[in-house]
Amino acid sequence: MNPRILYEVCPLCSSKAIAATKTADCTRHPLYRTELPPVMTWMTCNACGHVFTDGYFTAQAQAEIFNHTHEHQKLGADIEKQRLVAARMVDKVLAYKREGTWLDVGFGNGSLLFTAQEYGFTPVGLDLRPENVEMLNAIGIEAYCADLAQVSLGKKCDVISMADVLEHMPYPVQGLKAAARLLSDDGVLLISMPNADSMLWRVLDVTNANPYWGELEHYHNFGRKRLYALLNQNGFEPVQYGVSERYRACMEVVVKKKA
Repeated sequence: MNPRILYEVCPLCSSKAIAATKTADCTRHPLYRTELPPVMTWMTCNACGHVFTDGYFTAQAQAEIFNHTHEHQKLGADIEKQRLVAARMVDKVLAYKREGTWLDVGFGNGSLLFTAQEYGFTPVGLDLRPENVEMLNAIGIEAYCADLAQVSLGKKCDVISMADVLEHMPYPVQGLKAAARLLSDDGVLLISMPNADSMLWRVLDVTNANPYWGELEHYHNFGRKRLYALLNQNGFEPVQYGVSERYRACMEVVVKKKA
């Protein structure tokens, strides 16, 4: 049985004009298991230009991947260094929102939530790895092991961070619609992900050193232009662009709801 559910249309614009354009070996990925295909196939949509994998993992395959965690994504990993990285992310938000509930989707090592709490925000975490959720709850921070599209908090969030999350979602539009539902009208969305439009990305491609083609957990490669178009189409307005320090060739975008 194929552990991927194949896309029949572009997951962003629903065009059928899609074609395979690149393959990459993913067997060196730390979370790779022999039950998974050794090669990732990347598609391009000829209608909107989006680049995505040929399919997304079944629930069974995803559960197998989530049974394992990168060392740097374990709660509290490299906490002193990550506090400094997270602080610069929080600083970008402060120009638009200075207090309230901060929901971090895919909180990983927890550094962004810990730092947001230090700045005075009320932290709430969301992650698909049960062990991290249990650990965050154990230290008194509200956290849920659930998909963003399915979670209900009973309150609006003032800040929602999706740090290197949207490219992991089979259907990013669903994630943005869920964020819009959970975010207050004057709230802030903070998004980071690799930027396929950056010169660094091109250099990594030319030197055959681009890690993202073999990134097992990614379904999408966004450039700044395609991300901005997606945000605008779904009721959001990017208000600040920056370079992310979290991973190589990454961008960080502060977003607000359209008035």
